[in-house]
Amino acid sequence: MHELALMEEVCYLARAAAERDGATRISRIWLRLGDCCGVDADALRLAFAVIQEQQGWHQTRLELELVPTQCRCLRCRRPYRPVDLIPVCPHCGGLSGERLSGQELELVGLEVA
Repeated sequence: MHELALMEEVCYLARAAAERDGATRISRIWLRLGDCCGVDADALRLAFAVIQEQQGWHQTRLELELVPTQCRCLRCRRPYRPVDLIPVCPHCGGLSGERLSGQELELVGLEVA
């Protein structure tokens, strides 16, 4: 489960940022997670629960913002949300698309004390 390794790294980065700012407690961690980034949101939540138990982070909450995949057709230039792994434009049938969102895996914020 690579989500555990990812969550361990996120927590390491969060702890380093909190310490750099002189904080002693992390109340909340916010992540943006694209639905096409290769990370399962439920597995990531489970990995965070494991870390909460191991490191005593019981007071810390994980907030996930799930970002849907959005593409723009290279032929007709119209945006669309793909319904399959192959991005087929529903407007013109084009088989190529520029991905605008959906691959995010970002630590976007911390609430510290």
